[in-house]
Formats: sequence, structure tokens, C-alpha cells
Amino acid sequence: MVQIFSSFNGIEIVFLICAIIGGVLVFTKLVMQHVGGDVDVDGHLDSDVGFHILSIHGLASFAMMFGLVGLALYRQSQVGIVISLVGAVLAGLFSVWLIGKLFQAINRLQSSGTLSNADAGGSTGVVYLTIPEGGTGLVSLSFHNRLRELNAVAKDGGRLETGTPVRVVQVNANILVVEKTQ
Repeated sequence: MVQIFSSFNGIEIVFLICAIIGGVLVFTKLVMQHVGGDVDVDGHLDSDVGFHILSIHGLASFAMMFGLVGLALYRQSQVGIVISLVGAVLAGLFSVWLIGKLFQAINRLQSSGTLSNADAGGSTGVVYLTIPEGGTGLVSLSFHNRLRELNAVAKDGGRLETGTPVRVVQVNANILVVEKTQ
């Protein structure tokens, strides 16, 4: 094994070490993500698909591509040390940029799933639990493709019986103001 690397000079060894260390770290991070052991620096489980340039992932990606491209340019293409270093740095930066863009695209796929009662304005539904005169009852309405039961009062302060079709005319905090529809 030592004989294989005996013909390597100093810069080739640097490129090789960067490629090996970066590759091992990237591979370890990938395996840990798939087995559920992905832990961030603080020891907390990584709940989002976060990526930061100065993270272990970013530095490992840079080192891996720096080493692989630098070694390929210097040893295989024999373009010289300056061009090999420039190409290696550009390849490392490109890999970090590309991974960052992929993580940004993945983050855009997330949604909170939180519904705001303020979005219920104009929705129609039915009285679920009778709204007493001057009191609060429950209405069942569908908005944003979700069926919700929310507290409601009648617009005119009157009584609305269970099963009465209603429309939301106003939202006051967590209480809907509804009126009877025909």
C-alpha cells in the first residue's frame, strides 16, 4: 500500500489527504442522516435541512472536491501546481455553492401547516353546537381544504340552531362572527 503512494510528491499528498478526510466526513454524515443519528454541533437533533457554509458538511464537501479535483489536475492532467490549486479551490467552492442551493430548494418544500383563524373570513359552514342568544357556540367550516370546528357568535346576537348554514363575516381573535345563509 505504501508503494502506491511512494511516487506522490508533497502537493499530491496534500490533495490526497484532503480528499480522504473530506470523503470520510461526507460519507459519515450521509450514513448518520439515514440511520437517524444526525446530530448538530450542540448535540441536538437536526430538525430542519439546514446548511451553512462553515458547517462540518460544507467544509467536508469543500475538502473532498478540493482534493479530488486538485489531484486529478496535477497528477493526471499535469497542468502545473498553480492551475491545479486554482481548479481545486474553484471545484471546492462550486461544490459548497451547489450543496447550498440544493438545501435551499429542499427548505422551500417545507410548510408549517398552521392554519390561521383570520383566513376563515368569507368561509361557509354549518352550526355544529347551537349558538345561544348573546352567547358562543361552535361552527364547522372548511377552509384551506381543512374541516375545522371553531367558536362563533351570531352577527345579530340571536340564536342559531345546530345544522343552520352560516357564513363568516368577521373574525375577532379566536371567535368568528357568523350570519345565517339561505
